[in-house]
Amino acid sequence: MAVAFAGTMNAQDVKFGVKLGMNVSSVNEKGPNSLDSKNGFVFGVTSEFSLTEKISLQPELLFSQHGARSKDDFTLDLNYFTMPIMVKYYVVDGFSIEAGPQFSFLVKDEILDGAQVTDVTAESFDLMASLGLGYQFKNSLFFQTRYNLGLIDTNISENFNVKNGVFQMTLGYQF
Repeated sequence: MAVAFAGTMNAQDVKFGVKLGMNVSSVNEKGPNSLDSKNGFVFGVTSEFSLTEKISLQPELLFSQHGARSKDDFTLDLNYFTMPIMVKYYVVDGFSIEAGPQFSFLVKDEILDGAQVTDVTAESFDLMASLGLGYQFKNSLFFQTRYNLGLIDTNISENFNVKNGVFQMTLGYQF
């Protein structure tokens, strides 16, 4: 069925692009120590496949900086290669609501405390639920904002369940 569907699509139904932006990330922990949010970058490539006039599928491959910061100046860095697969519904011309899973593969996990760097043994995979809004301008620029909620414990704490939470704003260009 997928092969038959792919055969019915033409070049006009597929767009490719690049995007970059900012993350405001935190870890949602159920414990006594609260951590503050941390800013980071996100960038990568996108594609968008039109399924109907109002619905499209947008897979992406991104590098994304997650983590958190403590009031005592230590920073938790969790960097991922992420693969969101967003289903987009165009409410009106250009404006979309998007939702889907995000598969995240850990590439860096450490705690920075002043000049000292400590390795962390975080879970190498994270599955996130993503929900967002987007606007596609007529000149091929697009803006997206989404929230990514971690569904898997990162295993950075033996005593508490710690999950990622990332608010993301990006600007991109489709060609």
